[in-house]
Amino acid sequence: MLESGKILLHVCCAPCATSCVERLLENRRHVVLFYSNSNIDTHEEYDKRLQYIRQLALTFKVPLLIDPYDHDEWLQRIAGLEDEPEKGPRCVKCFDYSLKQTAAKALETGIEAFTTTLSVSPHKKSQVIFNVGQRYHGFENWNFKKLDGFKRSLELSKQLDLYRQAYCGCEFSKRTS
Repeated sequence: MLESGKILLHVCCAPCATSCVERLLENRRHVVLFYSNSNIDTHEEYDKRLQYIRQLALTFKVPLLIDPYDHDEWLQRIAGLEDEPEKGPRCVKCFDYSLKQTAAKALETGIEAFTTTLSVSPHKKSQVIFNVGQRYHGFENWNFKKLDGFKRSLELSKQLDLYRQAYCGCEFSKRTS
């Protein structure tokens, strides 16, 4: 991992991003947030999460880039995997979708490195995310769960009064929430 320089951070939601942004800034990284979440089941939920991500960007004084919402495209990408359990092949496809979008945005903007907030969640296996990320040039393995990253995200979310959703975002994850 580089110890300085610009990094594009794929953001799934503001609560997960809190401790990730904090850690990257502590490591002298110049963070640019990238909200890319076409997996979210409704435009209303997408917009609600975006509202709090905007708040987070202002709090940390970091730029925010926004990927257009296209749930239909995401549904096409995971077609045939709708009945798979959480942490299964559908999630791997979803990670790939988000990281591919992020890699493309990094290339488009000239940012050489990128990573994701997904690794902070105790509900996601970091190594699976890293395996997917390694398919794309510039991906950095940041295991944000380490050093109590998830616990810190809970603390910061409470301090900043951030909306904390009860599911990852897709309609299929609601079945197990």
